Amino acid sequence: MSSRKRVLLAGFFHETHTFVEGKTSLADFDQRIGTELWNALGDASPLDGVLQFASEHDWEIVPSIDLRATPSAMADDKVVEFWWSKFSEDLEREKESIDGIYLLLHGAMVSPSFDDVEGELLRRIRNVSGVLLCGVTDLHANFTQTMADNSHALLTYRENPHTDARETAVRAARLMDELMEREEKPMTLYAHPPIMWPPTGTATADEPMKSLEKMARELEKSQTDILAVNVHAGFSFADTPATGVSFSIVAKKNTPEVREALQQLCDAAMNAKEQGNIVSPTLESVMPNVKKLIAEDRTPVLLIEPSDNVGGGAPGDDTAILRAFLAHEIENSAVVINDSVAVDSLFDLPIGATQKIAIGGNGSTLGSGPIELELEIVSRSDGKFQLEDPHSHMASMGGSFIDMGNCVVAKSGGVWILLTSRKTAPMDLGQLRSQGITPESLSAIGVKAAVAHRQAYDPIAAANFTVETTGPCSSHLASLPFRKISRPIYPLDKI
Repeated sequence: MSSRKRVLLAGFFHETHTFVEGKTSLADFDQRIGTELWNALGDASPLDGVLQFASEHDWEIVPSIDLRATPSAMADDKVVEFWWSKFSEDLEREKESIDGIYLLLHGAMVSPSFDDVEGELLRRIRNVSGVLLCGVTDLHANFTQTMADNSHALLTYRENPHTDARETAVRAARLMDELMEREEKPMTLYAHPPIMWPPTGTATADEPMKSLEKMARELEKSQTDILAVNVHAGFSFADTPATGVSFSIVAKKNTPEVREALQQLCDAAMNAKEQGNIVSPTLESVMPNVKKLIAEDRTPVLLIEPSDNVGGGAPGDDTAILRAFLAHEIENSAVVINDSVAVDSLFDLPIGATQKIAIGGNGSTLGSGPIELELEIVSRSDGKFQLEDPHSHMASMGGSFIDMGNCVVAKSGGVWILLTSRKTAPMDLGQLRSQGITPESLSAIGVKAAVAHRQAYDPIAAANFTVETTGPCSSHLASLPFRKISRPIYPLDKI
């Protein structure tokens, strides 16, 4: 092999919430084709990490296609075939001259025709070329046997919030570089214990993920045949046969010792299954404590709303916390509501003008519904901002330059309401600060998230309450209409 390694590079990133109405079309995806992939350099994303590594290690990158969208409803089959059309064209042209393929994937993408989009595409790739195939997946991947069988070394983020996404992409590139140098192709062993956890139970600073990640690192050191151990927390809002917690081990060969390591992880997860099934108290039950803390000037108080978790595919427009702030007269509080129709209606009004309008509540039939309010217009903007924290969970999804679409900041009573045109996960304080709202100065903040907000919001919070509201990302998993998931599985069944 020559010292210069040729690598075909592509990405496909979507976390699919199959219980959310509608469909995610090609227009909803940010697209980079061919040399446009190089535009990611410097944006703190996993793609940036690979490109930077390549430039420092004499890789010749053959850029193909990168599609990524915010977590949302079922992806249209046309999106899958669009990606494959471009990638397969490049693969056919380059297959005799490349040393490897590097893919940036999520691992929980679903379309009407494919419960396992990534597995299907990996299978197609292997049918065309058996070249070394490496890359990364999100920690919330619903990893599958098909993905394992048709890849050599996919590494998964180790942190939730995903502060290590770029680092993991570089780690995977480093492993790929070593494998190309040695002309080795490892295998991936896979196991899926009958467990799924809501996102609230998958923080890696908490149990059970903390211990599982610790065990994974120890197993990596214990055997020379093991190259990487992945803990996949799974994405419980995708109704597929493989939904849930799983483990994969990238190994030089399939030995009894490697299989035993995989079993140890499964046993540990089964023993800790109740720890990950975190269900929250109701919103109203915590409001007396919220008011008490504010009265004591212990602010800001966070109200975390996983049922409308934008990073989990929810529409980000539920009005439950807004209603609670207004009903309890929580002064100097703030919420973010994704409502492009409301923004269009309000955007051209003069600053200081007032208008009665219904906002939010249209994104899911499982939510709280719209609320009609008299709003005072405070400011407007194009909604673009740069992440304050390059290690933000949001950087793992699409880099450090964020576009919320046109935005309007309005007030109702004592509540600041940031209305966005594109749903944007609350993973960086720049979201509020860019719109003239200082998060540290607020009494209370509604946060539509489960875990990914912690990197940004925990350092400024005096207290936080994770609450159950109505919405498509409910932590009560048994309330969701699963049809395809493999049964029995905890917590839907007694195990």
